[in-house]
Amino acid sequence: MNSAPGGPGAGFRPTHVVPGDGLPAWEAPDATRPTAPLDAFLPVRLLTRRGEWAEILCSNGWSAWVDGRLLVAVPQPPPTAGRPLGPAEDPAPLLDRTADALERVRRAAADLAAGRVDPEGFRRATLGLRAGIVLDGDRLWVYDDTAGRWMYTDGGRLTTYAADAGPGAPPAPEPRPPGPDPGAGADVPEVPHEATRVAGPPDGGGP
Repeated sequence: MNSAPGGPGAGFRPTHVVPGDGLPAWEAPDATRPTAPLDAFLPVRLLTRRGEWAEILCSNGWSAWVDGRLLVAVPQPPPTAGRPLGPAEDPAPLLDRTADALERVRRAAADLAAGRVDPEGFRRATLGLRAGIVLDGDRLWVYDDTAGRWMYTDGGRLTTYAADAGPGAPPAPEPRPPGPDPGAGADVPEVPHEATRVAGPPDGGGP
């Protein structure tokens, strides 16, 4: 971490807090320069964003770089009742994409069970689809295949819960858009997938 002379003192106003599992930290937006991890629920102020990296300031004047996707935003008063959600906060588009992917798998499975397609046809119909959803009452976790991360919502705004890779990793491959199945004998490329993990330090070099 780096120290800001004098520190922010009593006038410190946090914009985010560290998630409940704590957060790895780096001296710079460079995975080869780790520093002491941040404690769970530590209030911090966001200073700079550089892609997935975020420079934060702690109340004692120390600064560090973290995976900005995992910071938990602190609501800034005064709240505006009835304010429309922004495009990145509204869960509806992500839920619609997830429902579409699940429906396409359901139709392909029904065709396979009825003998309308063979296993190879089922594979072609579902190739490239990625969806994930966990529903527990009013709590919902849903996978954002375009960003490679799990999102959480309790009916309001979406927040990042976990990411496929640490800051500076290449973006996830674009999902295959809806459309007719490739014809028999078509050359269909395989889409490699890696298991989702809670974001941690990237392997190897810098961002």
